[in-house]
Amino acid sequence: MPELPEVEAARRAVEENCIGKKIRKCVVADDSKVIDGVSRSEFEASVLGKFIVAARRKGKNMWLELDSPPFPSFQFGMAGAIYIKGVAVTKYKGINCRNQNANEVLSTGSAVNDEDEWPSRYSKFFIELDDGLELSFTDKRRFARVRLLKDPTSVPPISELGPDALLELMTLEEFTECLHKKKTEIKALLLDQ
Repeated sequence: MPELPEVEAARRAVEENCIGKKIRKCVVADDSKVIDGVSRSEFEASVLGKFIVAARRKGKNMWLELDSPPFPSFQFGMAGAIYIKGVAVTKYKGINCRNQNANEVLSTGSAVNDEDEWPSRYSKFFIELDDGLELSFTDKRRFARVRLLKDPTSVPPISELGPDALLELMTLEEFTECLHKKKTEIKALLLDQ
């Protein structure tokens, strides 16, 4: 399951590589289980020709802020992931090892290579930007949700989230106060994310 660090890594990769670029092609999967509340043709038409101005995240939800609403929103679910062709989105996952027969360094990072299937058959949202860069949101297990929202922070699931663990740090007093309001065992409380 993607955790907050993976979603934040995806947000940062989009921020570093896609901001200020225009969406010139969009392909949305015909998968009503993942694509929530909008037809694929409406979704594609709503983002084509728009510029990506920011990548936002709250908890394990991410959205692309475009130059005008609505915005593509991604709830990663069990296996959702953002891939940018040629960019290692989650650099910390990679390990380097030396090839025994040569001095080349092999990397197992998350960058999509030329020999990889692209976009993946599990792609739910694919865009090509005006400089040729390509981004895909994939979900092999189909537990993710991709939505088109005018204000992602004002509707569930994002509106129902508590403070973000990286962006809205609680003081010790606030945390203690929240814990005292709960009448459950600590393990169950901590697992209720």
